[in-house]
Parts: sequence; C-alpha cells; structure tokens
Amino acid sequence: MSTRLLTSAAILALTAGAASAEYNLTILHTNDFHARFEPISKYDSTCSAEDNTAGECFGGSARLVTAINDAKAKTDNWILVDGGDQFQGTLFYTYYKGKLSAEMMNRMGYTAMTVGNHEFDDGPEVLRGFVDAVDFPILMSNADLSGEKLLSDAVRKSVVIEKNGEKIGLIGLTPVDTAELSSPGKNVVFTDPVQAVQGEVDRLTGEGVNKIVVLSHSGLNVDKRVAEETTGVDVIVGGHDNSLLSNTIEGAKGPYPVMVGDTAIVQAYAYGKFLGELNVTFDDEGKVVKAEGEPVLLDAAVTEDADTVSRIGEAAKPLDEIRNRVVAEATEAIDGDRTTCRAGECAMGNLIADAMLAATKEQGVQVAIQNGGGIRASIDAGPVTMGEVLTVLPFQNTLSTFEVSGQTILDALENGVSQLEDGGGRFPQVAGMSFTFDPAKEVGSRISDVMVGGEPIDPAKTYGVVSNNFVRNGGDGYKMFTDAENAYDFGPDVADVLAEYMAANGPITPGTDGRIAKAGE
Repeated sequence: MSTRLLTSAAILALTAGAASAEYNLTILHTNDFHARFEPISKYDSTCSAEDNTAGECFGGSARLVTAINDAKAKTDNWILVDGGDQFQGTLFYTYYKGKLSAEMMNRMGYTAMTVGNHEFDDGPEVLRGFVDAVDFPILMSNADLSGEKLLSDAVRKSVVIEKNGEKIGLIGLTPVDTAELSSPGKNVVFTDPVQAVQGEVDRLTGEGVNKIVVLSHSGLNVDKRVAEETTGVDVIVGGHDNSLLSNTIEGAKGPYPVMVGDTAIVQAYAYGKFLGELNVTFDDEGKVVKAEGEPVLLDAAVTEDADTVSRIGEAAKPLDEIRNRVVAEATEAIDGDRTTCRAGECAMGNLIADAMLAATKEQGVQVAIQNGGGIRASIDAGPVTMGEVLTVLPFQNTLSTFEVSGQTILDALENGVSQLEDGGGRFPQVAGMSFTFDPAKEVGSRISDVMVGGEPIDPAKTYGVVSNNFVRNGGDGYKMFTDAENAYDFGPDVADVLAEYMAANGPITPGTDGRIAKAGE
C-alpha cells in the first residue's frame, strides 16, 4: 500500500512538473549592419589595420562570427535574427550589392531577417537576388506585394520554426514610409504596422503557435506602439533608429529589454558593434515570465575569426585603390553622428551643405539642404581617404539643382523638423541660410527666423536650391520639391563634391556656426 501511495505521489509530482514546464530560448540579434564587414572606429567609420591591431576597433564580420559561435555554444536552444538594413553604407555594398551580405549571413547561420528600408535602395531586383541567395526566410508583414512579381513569391509575412519541440512564430515589419525612404517602386504598398502584426499573430495563434517574435525595422517608438496596441506578441527585435538598449552602458536609450506589458523589446545599436543576447523564459501558455540579457560589445576582447578575416580581405581587394586614396586633411574629428545630425546643426552637415553650395553658386543657387539621414558616419582627425568620404555619403546620390518659392522652402524646413522625436532622417542641414526650430511646438509650426543671404526669407520670392536627387524627388518627406521648376537631378555624386571641396579648402577645421538654432538654447 505504501508503494502504491509513493507511486501516486510520484505521478502527481510529474504531472505538476509537466503542467508548469518552462521553455527557455536565447534570441541572438543584430540590426542596421550597413555593410560594415570590416572593423569600425569609435566613429562608426573606417578603422585602419594599425588601429585594429592596437585594439582600438569594434565589430566587423570576423568578430561577429566569433561572438555568434560563442553565444550559440552557451545554450542548446537559440535563434539568430536580424532587424533589417544589412544593405548600404560602404563600398562593399556599392560593389557587391547584396551578394556579400548573403554570403556572410549564411556563414553565421541566421534563422530569419526582416526587410529594412535600405534593402530597397536598388529596387526590388537586388532584394530578390538577396532573397534567393540566403539560406533563411526574409520577412515583411506590412506590405502588399501582390503587384510586384519579383517579390510576391519570395518575401513572406511570417514563418513558423520549430526549436526543441516548440513552435515559434516570426513576423517581419518594415517602415510604413519606406516609399519615402528608399526605392521600392510603385508596386509595393506598405500598410499599418499594428494591423499587419495583429493579423499575422491571429493567424499563427489560430494554428496553435503561442510564442511570437516580431522582427521590426521600425524604430523604438513604433515598436512600443505595436506592443501596446496588439495582443499576443512576446518579443520585438527592433532596428531602424539604431537604439542602444542596455542595463550597464551610460547613455543607453533604455533598458535591455524595454518591457511594455508582457512584451520584451530589444535592439542592439548598429554597424555590428554589438551582438544582442536576450534570454527568454516562456510558461506553458507561451507567456513571457522572464526576459533578461545585455548586448555584447564586440571590441578587441573578441577574437576575429581567421577564415572570415581572410575572406573579407579578399573581397576588399577590388575596392582598395578607390578607398585608400587620400583626398584631404582634417585638423580634428568631423562629427557626423546620427544623434547630432538628426537633431540639430552638426559639423558634417555644415561641411556637406557648404560643399554643395560652393559647387553650384555660379548657377545662382542660394540655399543648400542636405537631409541628416543621408549622413552616415563621422571622420576622425588626420588624413581623410575617399573610403571615409564614401562611408559618410554611401548612397551614390547626385547633386540636384532646382527653383522653388520661399514658401516651399519654409514647408521643407517644417518637414525637416517634423520627426525630431523619432530621430527622423529628414532633419535639414543647410548652407546659405539660417533658421530656428522649437521642438515644443506642434508639427507644422516649429520653424521661425528663417534668413537667406542675411535677409528674412520672402515666401513669394523664387530661390535657387541645391540638394541631392533623393530629397529633390520627394525622399524623407520632401514632396514639396517634386514639382520644382528647372530641376536638374544629374549632377556629380555628392561624395565626389564633398571630396573635391575638402581638397580645395583643406586642411579642414570642422565646426558649427549657429546657422541652425534650437529655441530656448
């Protein structure tokens, strides 16, 4: 009888254990890599071989391979995902497009990736080539692809994977304004992120999947909104606004993870400088009961994988002649950091805008406008190579000249400061003019004290403007320029314009001069 009682007790204990079984999953993640296959400097730009040997560099594919392999070895249950924008940012992308990205991601063993806006920089054709080259699914839930035959059968809204006997649903998310940020073409129609995610969550949960991870290239604010306004999302792996989330690093945008209800939101800055590592515990019903971790800094303490170093070196050979050419000298570091150039006047913005204006002044151009989002890196002091210039301005945008009214310029400036809270890339860096903006005021009424050539702007007067072809054709919300008079979009590459200006005016001593003022400061 006592044996029988013990057996019953054991059965009860086993049943209770099964009822409360927990499922542990490690989510390894990257985002906004932007073709930084080689190590980067503290300015997120080119890092010399000498500095790398001296232990002063970060990231690069070879360190990322080591970090990923080390992280995988610590757990028997992991996924490796990417939050978008593998494309664009260095000569590697200009030369190889998505081919080297696909090769490296396959080498690292990614599970899935969402589409970032820059994956559309060369249209659906290059994205389709990338999708065909990778060994894992590319996801995007918030777009109607039925009209784009190149992508309709290639990019999926979501995918279900099985890990250690449990099903996990992965959903992709892309910026709803990608048509303004990149070149997806007219056949791709982007839709509201909340509705798109909820639709996929409902479909997946209807199939019995109770663990949902969203790969979201949408920015932290959108991710919070998705977490607040949907049900059933357990984890959001973010990207797009290069948010550093950390529990230990000073200046981080928030904790790692940011919790919104039961939803854990993570992001790992950008450029391969960190590998995100989130450890999640789910209960039987798929609810997150614990989510903790920290991004891993890929500094000199992380050994570079030798095979990957060799492969990247081989891939770099065709690029070296171009990028190693010294074109100028800088007396001190030139600040092109996104946190500066998307929030106010920055030294790199002034330099680029001054270069554009100088190149076109003989054509009667009075004003230069460069979108802050087109500025992708800083440059350190000393010799400046063409490779560094191309890392700052990687998009192969061309100089555009056109004529618009003063009112149109005012409208453009209002657009430029309309997304300050989200770090929007439309922030205007300028030359030939000055203005004040007030973030505390409503969108559409934030601009004041606009001066052109030392005189108050006249809304009725026609002005000559220079920008890049992306902005002139409505990119970053600058739709008011699409109907400009006497528009010419086929000038030289803006990177070449900057290099020539720096060469002619060097050595460059960067700085700001108050041409953009923030109210109250």
